[in-house]
Amino acid sequence: MRKCLFFILGLAPIGFVLAQEDESVQSLFETTYDSPLTINLDEEATDEEEIPKKKKKKKNKKVFFGIKTKRGFTKTGYGNRQIVELFHYLKDKDFEGPDEYVQEFYWYDFKKKRIVNSTRVNREYAGVLHGHYVKKMDEQVLEEGFYYKGTKHGRWVEYNRHDILMDKKKFWKGWPKESLMSYYDFEKTKLKEVIPVHYGEKSGKYYAFHESGVIAVTGQYKFGHKVGLWREYYDNQRIKREVIYPEDPFDFKTSPIITKEWDKDGRLLYDRSRFLSSLN
Repeated sequence: MRKCLFFILGLAPIGFVLAQEDESVQSLFETTYDSPLTINLDEEATDEEEIPKKKKKKKNKKVFFGIKTKRGFTKTGYGNRQIVELFHYLKDKDFEGPDEYVQEFYWYDFKKKRIVNSTRVNREYAGVLHGHYVKKMDEQVLEEGFYYKGTKHGRWVEYNRHDILMDKKKFWKGWPKESLMSYYDFEKTKLKEVIPVHYGEKSGKYYAFHESGVIAVTGQYKFGHKVGLWREYYDNQRIKREVIYPEDPFDFKTSPIITKEWDKDGRLLYDRSRFLSSLN
């Protein structure tokens, strides 16, 4: 099986700034892999993944994706502006914490009595959301969808107070449905790369992995462009390089810059801030 290939840029010379149009920059954090696999939500969908429709056969309304849940609700505000959230959550015996790479993880905090989006979960007070969720103001649905073990899954819709559809998205266990994934193996058990895609554009957290499963690259896309801090790692989990991209995805004047670089043993090879300070 081929190893995950990453284009390695040599140690930056003094004052070196990456040219944005340089081909090596554009491919710095790219992996070589077979044709990307688009997540096909429909092939895996179950009846519960779509917004419920009237059915002739009655189903257990507390069972979602084969797991029995408990019901919960929250209320905020007063009168005709009161917001109600109806949800389901896993029983304690079915508790599962967030996946190591998940970006959003939803659970009900029994202590604070509200739904929390955080990967820092206190099991003692947490009810991991799983199953149908609906948010209402008076009788108007504002948001509706499904959770799968704490992550958004299937179709999610949002409406305004006048019942006008504002947004519609599809997810696959927390990942945008359009995301592109590639694997090292035919059985798709060794994840190689995840390219987050929203509405046809790269948007969100990017991951690439070594064949061992260790993270190789992480970074953020926004409107199809790399933004902020990108990190590359060795297969021994030590950080290899940090590159800063403009926070504004449409800032085409500012070039990405290598700020730090280490060897495989963790020794610092290059620190741009130290170099700049030495010039003063």
